[in-house]
Amino acid sequence: QVQLVESGGGLVQPGGSLRLACAASRILFSIWDMGWYRQAPGNQRELVASITGDGRTNYGDSVKGRFTISRDNAKNTAYLQMNSLKPEDTAVYYCNADLPPHRIWGQGTEVTVSS
Repeated sequence: QVQLVESGGGLVQPGGSLRLACAASRILFSIWDMGWYRQAPGNQRELVASITGDGRTNYGDSVKGRFTISRDNAKNTAYLQMNSLKPEDTAVYYCNADLPPHRIWGQGTEVTVSS
């Protein structure tokens, strides 16, 4: 069974940093586009960042310059480095693997930015 497992969420103070990881199993990881989405209470799920199999990246406007997405195809893992965190970054962060028509979601990891 294909599986994505996120880790690295937690509580952090404003201005702090976190690094999320998404470990994939049972897929040919290198050919899948990987993405991070987030959903805050009462809001729709939104794209945070994505990265293609060959390393092209895309970011949501609210995180540009603060977040960095990367991947290690040898480890079947995608990462999201989050710096200069703000309270409005508080959300559940979901990992996504995309190879049309297939789309796989992780279970989510919670990030809370609060003093």
